[in-house]
Amino acid sequence: MAHDFAQMLTNSLFILAVLCLNVVLSEWLVRRTFCRHFGTALLVIIVTAVAANAGLIPASGTPVPVYRAVFEYLAPVGIFWLLLKVNLRDILRAGLPVLVMFLIGSLGTTVGVVVGMWAIGGAESIGVSYGHVGAMFVGTYTGGSVNFNALAFHYGVAEDGTLYTTSMVADNIATAVWMVATIAIPRTLLSVWPRRRAAVLQAPASEPATDAADDRETLDPLALALMLAAGAGALLVSNLVVDSLSERGIQVPSILIITTIALILAQIPAVGRLKGARLLGMFSVYVFLAVIGSQCDLWALGRVGGLAVTMVAFVTVVVAVHGVITFGAGAILRVDLDVVAVASQANIGGGTSALALARSLNRPDLVLPAILIGSLGLALGTYLGLFTAEYLLTAPG
Repeated sequence: MAHDFAQMLTNSLFILAVLCLNVVLSEWLVRRTFCRHFGTALLVIIVTAVAANAGLIPASGTPVPVYRAVFEYLAPVGIFWLLLKVNLRDILRAGLPVLVMFLIGSLGTTVGVVVGMWAIGGAESIGVSYGHVGAMFVGTYTGGSVNFNALAFHYGVAEDGTLYTTSMVADNIATAVWMVATIAIPRTLLSVWPRRRAAVLQAPASEPATDAADDRETLDPLALALMLAAGAGALLVSNLVVDSLSERGIQVPSILIITTIALILAQIPAVGRLKGARLLGMFSVYVFLAVIGSQCDLWALGRVGGLAVTMVAFVTVVVAVHGVITFGAGAILRVDLDVVAVASQANIGGGTSALALARSLNRPDLVLPAILIGSLGLALGTYLGLFTAEYLLTAPG
């Protein structure tokens, strides 16, 4: 009997069921309890880590076919689905001041990551993955968690559950603090930096759907079949291109190819109207994060107290440098203070956080630009992160 139970715990169908149920539990906690402040992404990692360390499903170091399938297939396809909603033409409508400040903020993030890694001695304190971790933070503080996960998947940081989770916790702390800061800064500096209403795109009477609404969209069999076919096809083409280039001695990251395919398809109006991309993408990412949680050795977290402190110090430097560069440039260019704050929040927290900030600042004219520059961040984040890892944070020697 005990042998049969042990076999069931390693059964692929059982493991997949537990991963999905952990997503269900995390979503329920976010919707119904105080845990909404933590977010589903972080909760699903924690819940699955507890399950794995309790022996309910295999933990770190155990070869599991389901885990490998999630890394090789579900994660890249999920990122592909999420990027299908990035319309580059709409981004151009956001208004020049918002776009300029967002791009300056992205530059500030990149500089902040380089300075932050220097400040903590990343090569020694984090190890050989320091450049990859830096790329993840450039990605997430340019576009959001989609880029964070794409780069973590590409560089294999996702397979180091402890490092990945520590990075995510530090990211969540910094994001929450910066949300408070971008609410407070415009009010604090109002006497010395008067608000100047910029000519930005006015939100329509019916505001764009929020992420929560998109997450709960309905799907019909036709839309589902199209999304599955598109995801599988994009991954197939991506792998074929990578293999073909590799035979010619050209090494191109697979995630770069599938990201480019998604962005090209996203510019086709018919593709943008298809339902299910965000729903399937978010579910895929949550299952991917559940696998990350399964590989996190909670008992080892007590032995990485130094790493946790190091990561918090790192993100503090990153966000501080970003803030100085972004708000400093805004002051020099005499840009509306609220525009600077919303653009900065779109960098650090993503389009949804920027939208919430625009509402809290009583600036309905900045709601739609916040969403649009958030989409621009999704498009740029992975590329900028790859550039940072390959050229700005290369290992010494």
